[in-house]
Amino acid sequence: MKKILIIGSGGAGKSTLARELGTILGLEVIHLDAWYWNPGWIETPKTEWQSIIQDLTRRESWIMDGNYGGTLDLRLSVADTVIFLDFPRLLCLSRVIKRRFMYAGQSRPDMASDCPERLNWEFLKYIWSYPIIRRPGILEKLSQVRPNQQVIILCKPTEVRDFLQNILQIQIYTIDFYERK
Repeated sequence: MKKILIIGSGGAGKSTLARELGTILGLEVIHLDAWYWNPGWIETPKTEWQSIIQDLTRRESWIMDGNYGGTLDLRLSVADTVIFLDFPRLLCLSRVIKRRFMYAGQSRPDMASDCPERLNWEFLKYIWSYPIIRRPGILEKLSQVRPNQQVIILCKPTEVRDFLQNILQIQIYTIDFYERK
C-alpha cells in the first residue's frame, strides 16, 4: 500500500483514519479539504483544482482522504488501495454535529486555515442523501477497479479499529522479522 485513497460520507471518519494509518505506515497524509478550501471558505477554481490533484497524485506515496467527485476518477486511476467508509447516515450526522461543537470557532486540523468549523443544511442534506445519491455510483466505480488495486469497504467503527490493528500487527511483524536477520 503506497497510494491509499480514503472516501466516504462526511462524518465517516476519513481524516481520522488517514492520520492513524499515516502514523502506522509512515506515509504522507493529504487531506483534500485543506487543499481545496482557501481562507474564508473560498473554493479553489475547477481548473486549478484539477491541476492540484494531478500534482498530488504524482507523488511517490500518500494517503489521501476526501470525496470531491469531480476528481475521483483521476485519484482512483492511480491509487493502489481504496478504503470506502460505508457508514450509516445517522452515525455520520451525529459525528458532524459533535465535530461542530468540538471545533466551534476554529479550523479542524485537516482543514485549511481560517475555515472555522461550520454546519449548514446543505451539508446535512448531503450526508443524509449520500447513501441514496452518491453511494451507488461509488460502488459502481469500485467494482471496475483494476485487478492490482485493492478495495476495502468498512461499514462500522469496529471494522476500522480491527483494520488498523491488523495493519499495526503486520508492521510490527515485518519490523521484527527484519531485525532478526
